[in-house]
Amino acid sequence: MFWKKKKEENVVVDIYAPVTGNAVALTEVPDEAFAAGHMGRGVAIEPTEGKLIAPFDGTVAHIIKSKHAIMLEHPAGLQFLFHIGVNTVSLKGEGFISHVATGDTVKAGQVLIEFDIEKIKAAGYPVITPIIVTNADDVTSDLELITGPVEAGSTVILKAVIKS
Repeated sequence: MFWKKKKEENVVVDIYAPVTGNAVALTEVPDEAFAAGHMGRGVAIEPTEGKLIAPFDGTVAHIIKSKHAIMLEHPAGLQFLFHIGVNTVSLKGEGFISHVATGDTVKAGQVLIEFDIEKIKAAGYPVITPIIVTNADDVTSDLELITGPVEAGSTVILKAVIKS
């Protein structure tokens, strides 16, 4: 009897925008570490609304003490860094309100961090928000990034094909 090997299926994971605004290539971020891809692959959003929401059900892997950045883990193994603004660590948490803690389980659409766009801009910092898949090379075989106007929770900003 001959056995046919099962064909391995690619799993595609859609990641929705965590903020409302305009999605652009990472090269648009005025910070070399992000723009050159040193932090990982991804996309950036110029926000028009000061709320960062969970773009998927997952776990808070880490929240930065100054509340300007958070790392989330997707059940498929993808790890994301959401970094609100550039050099905003200098604000020491001013203008940021975190609604979650490290280790929390979050649901898609849940508010993670609220941030004051005008306060950030008044302090002289860009508000552009990089969304980085920190382990894309290890976990994905393909990563499609989408740019243009996005709405938090309803516009797909990236499609990841998970390695099987």
